[in-house]
Amino acid sequence: MKAEWQAGGNQPVLRGKTLGMVFQKPSLRTRVSFEMGMLHLGGHALYLSPNEIGLGGRESVADVARVLSRYVDGIMARVFSHEHILELARYARVPVINGLSDYNHPCQGLTDFFTIWEHVGRLSGVKLAYVGDGNNVVTSLLLGGGKLGMDVSVGTPAGYEVKDAVLAQARAFAAESGGQVSTSNDPYQTVADADVVYTDTWTSMGQEAEQARRKAVFPPFQVNARLVAAARPGAIIMHCLPAHRGDEITDDVADGPQSVLFDQAENRMHAQKAILADLLA
Repeated sequence: MKAEWQAGGNQPVLRGKTLGMVFQKPSLRTRVSFEMGMLHLGGHALYLSPNEIGLGGRESVADVARVLSRYVDGIMARVFSHEHILELARYARVPVINGLSDYNHPCQGLTDFFTIWEHVGRLSGVKLAYVGDGNNVVTSLLLGGGKLGMDVSVGTPAGYEVKDAVLAQARAFAAESGGQVSTSNDPYQTVADADVVYTDTWTSMGQEAEQARRKAVFPPFQVNARLVAAARPGAIIMHCLPAHRGDEITDDVADGPQSVLFDQAENRMHAQKAILADLLA
């Protein structure tokens, strides 16, 4: 998809198709990347704001799924509760794409593995070190990395670890693929010999009440020059954005020669075009 686009444009494999995009949370990358992806493939995307639907409030999730299925060829939903994704999928008659939930962020994960493959040249055996909150993004990195034979190392402050069930599933995948999964409360141990150093915001949307407490706990996990120096020379730096510069990542690292933050952001569009073509063409 990316090579075809760079060579002059994608084939209009989704001509006449429409994607309904349901948003409970605002987003720059999710909205624009899906909308442009549909446009590049000859289709159309319809943005549905929180106020227009009130998913699970003004109208039940099941009814939204049933109604949208009569209008569009696919649904992408960016939600707070993962249960809403599952319920949409249960009642919709068209494909449902998880654009983010409190459980995971699979479109971001697919994008990240594509970006690592572009820059490192392989996935199997690559050490991916994630430092920060044990959130939805790292869930997708663990599950995907486990399937791909990667060495996924996760460093979080005590009390902010990844859920045990996610770790158990990731380790089961890694046992089959030859990968590894490890966890630590020491950021320097986490990034030792890493090919990739990845971070995300310390406070996700919906956690604003915890922001002050988190800002007091997370500074040792900041991705700065000193932490990056503990990784393998030339390790790439990743962040799914938006970045809170000066908190989880410093300007010199985010804008430095090892950063691939904006390649990552672009690749959301290309990875999602692959998803859209696979599901809707």
